[in-house]
Amino acid sequence: MFPFTKKRSNEPLAPPNPAEDRIVDLGSEELALLRQPRSAIAEQMRQLRNSIQALNPDGAPRTMVVTSSVEGEGKSVGALNLALAFAELPRMRVLVLDADLHRPSVEDYLGLAHRQGLTELLRGELALDQAIRQTSVNGLCVMGPGRLPEKPSELLGSDRVKTVLAQLRQRFDYVVIDTPPALAINDSALLGALVDGIVLVVRLHSTQRHLVEQAYNLLENMGGNVLGTMLTAAGEPEKAYSP
Repeated sequence: MFPFTKKRSNEPLAPPNPAEDRIVDLGSEELALLRQPRSAIAEQMRQLRNSIQALNPDGAPRTMVVTSSVEGEGKSVGALNLALAFAELPRMRVLVLDADLHRPSVEDYLGLAHRQGLTELLRGELALDQAIRQTSVNGLCVMGPGRLPEKPSELLGSDRVKTVLAQLRQRFDYVVIDTPPALAINDSALLGALVDGIVLVVRLHSTQRHLVEQAYNLLENMGGNVLGTMLTAAGEPEKAYSP
């Protein structure tokens, strides 16, 4: 799906290496907030960030799922750019959590090595402090998926997830969670019911409207709070993202 994505091995992974993560230059061209901070895409992501903040006037810690109706809509890139937009703000602590335990890509977009992460944390094999990885961007942390489990939904549906989310709320102002497409995998709906809000990614002029509506209804019916949509559209920079 992504030409630079490294194939994930089923072999056990090493724990994260803090010294290694902090020196990696997050230079992927998809990260508009870093590569093109004055671009229209970057400004629209800041508008989306501001809109989400307006829904949170008390400034309480917030967790949010980023998903899409089907694959290929740019949800992972959108999640990363949204997190970077939050991290631009003074004294903001932001975590990107890759909870796509089927086809994860956050570590690859950031140029980070595949290390232990969410899977090992939920299984009690890794401490929370070890799972959280500080990046070279001030205020931005990441937690990778770890070794991909055979039954992701079973792991994400465990009571341990609620405990981890509560702990993350104590440490971060915003936790942005990348999940699989809602209509393909049930994981986004499971997590969506546990977080404060959901952002639904839609590719402009590509995604069929009835699929967007179906995903929206599914997430809402499962107890999720859909905050709005993030529009992505390759080749249309002035309309690439929208709150």
